[in-house]
Amino acid sequence: MFVGSRMSQPVISVNPDMPVHEALAMFKKEHISRAPVVKDGKLVGIVSESNLLNASPSLATTLSIWEVNYLVSKVTVKQVMTKKVRTIDVDTPIEEAARIMADAKIGGMPVTRAGKVVGMITETDLFKIFLELMGAREKGVRVSAVAEDKPGQLLKLSKAVTDAGGNFISFGVFAGPDVSTKLITFKVAGIKKGDIKKVLEKAVKKFIDIR
Repeated sequence: MFVGSRMSQPVISVNPDMPVHEALAMFKKEHISRAPVVKDGKLVGIVSESNLLNASPSLATTLSIWEVNYLVSKVTVKQVMTKKVRTIDVDTPIEEAARIMADAKIGGMPVTRAGKVVGMITETDLFKIFLELMGAREKGVRVSAVAEDKPGQLLKLSKAVTDAGGNFISFGVFAGPDVSTKLITFKVAGIKKGDIKKVLEKAVKKFIDIR
């Protein structure tokens, strides 16, 4: 799975000379929280909703409401945007995008193809992928268990499920409680909740949760 297949598109961009209040109105209308800043087809920055909101004067200001509105109307996107923009190519694996965003503590990146901005990949897009990965919108029995981290364990587990007439809806492998184990979380259909332990008792080391 690559960034290009899960990015938000078409891209909604803003002009650096757009007044902050107009950008905020656009963000609200389009239900977005960040956008690339583009001028003459070239990416020049990125601006978030928090950047725009922080451009407003403090509530403790002694200015009148008219003076405040006048000053805010003069502030443009280029004055509050982030100029150093981290971008990512459409052909980048989606997990690499998640790693970059987590490490850099950013909520989204413009996606490029041949140097041109063609979309945005955001934390919301990644959340949707996580929901899909874990089968959150599908019905089934959800199992969390600890298994030994050695060759053949996943084959043993999948064979036990298949032999019992079950079908995997989702499957995830995560770090276990120690280096010799893995935490396995999956959802299956075709097996009753009450039969799970009997079906998988020889395939896992310990059950954490069944629901």
